[in-house]
Amino acid sequence: METLFQNLTVFLEQDGWMMMAMWLIGGILITLAIVKDMEPSLLLPIGFGAILMNLPNAELGILELLYNSGIANELFPLLLFIGIGAMIDFGPLLTNPKLMIFGAAAQFGIFFTFFAASFFFDIRDAASIAIIGAADGPTSIVVATKLGSKYIGAITVAAYSYMALVPLVQPFIVKMLTTKKERMIRMPYEAKDVSKTTRILFPVVITVITGIFAPSAVSLIGFLMFGNLIRECGVLNSLSETAQKQLANLITLFLGISIAANMRYDAFLTKETLIIMGLGLVAFIFDTAGGVMVAKFINLFLPKGKKLNPMIGAAGISAFPMSSRVIHKMGLKEDPNNFLLMHTVGVNVSGQVASVIAGGLIMGLVYTFM
Repeated sequence: METLFQNLTVFLEQDGWMMMAMWLIGGILITLAIVKDMEPSLLLPIGFGAILMNLPNAELGILELLYNSGIANELFPLLLFIGIGAMIDFGPLLTNPKLMIFGAAAQFGIFFTFFAASFFFDIRDAASIAIIGAADGPTSIVVATKLGSKYIGAITVAAYSYMALVPLVQPFIVKMLTTKKERMIRMPYEAKDVSKTTRILFPVVITVITGIFAPSAVSLIGFLMFGNLIRECGVLNSLSETAQKQLANLITLFLGISIAANMRYDAFLTKETLIIMGLGLVAFIFDTAGGVMVAKFINLFLPKGKKLNPMIGAAGISAFPMSSRVIHKMGLKEDPNNFLLMHTVGVNVSGQVASVIAGGLIMGLVYTFM
């Protein structure tokens, strides 16, 4: 009874309404995960963790331990990148390497938001916030952690929230920037065999090139490409399947619940959090728009029968494979016989690589000016 009285006293005296607000936020995340099936493996543990962290007098040192052991030292995001790499098939990209253009173009929002965020935050936090636009949670966590951002909780929630909202946000942006005629452009896919040697060399070569030109991104791209090498080598099939399923799922679970360690009401319910969510949306919109507009620009120089469907440029963000599926479904909605999936997958995986490299470049810029 005495403990109950103490808890109620703390709740009433120490901003109980703010704790309840965090319960509501946690409940919304859980609802999105269960009812809307939006990134359930992440939003559900984040939402439940947010509720846990905002119970009065709750002893939750275990969450802080998980955070310090798995996120503060970048372990969980990097291990997750092994699983993501094992899921990625670079075949569509290797068949048509020109799709890398759209992966690069879709990172425009990151650099634009870096500039915009610098008016509200110091350079470390501005750089961390900018990466939200890639809709790449692990990269956002690693960049924010390496740069020592004070807002890692808000940044992570924003990154994964916008990643989960890809099916809602991207179609709206794409339709605003394209005409129905453009969305109906057909792009035949010519299947080509990609040799096993090429598939094995690709992750190794990309890692080496990144190490030379963007050394700050080596850990990110290295773990991503190591996962892909496990997939493509042909002698570690069971390990590849484990990385794609059990490892990725387990790390995602621990990652989500650990993020909540930074979601106490006094640190999360601030005007800075609202600004971060707004800037994250700006970055996400400009990343999507960047890919679409580059495709439209290229079309100005292509003959009539060779035009690109500009929607594929939107898949250049890093939300793999969700964005590629969303854009493919948009194409089918406009024309049931227009199959864009292989093109969108190629752009999407290039965006995964480009967002990691962009994260490394952003960190390099920060280190240069500090």
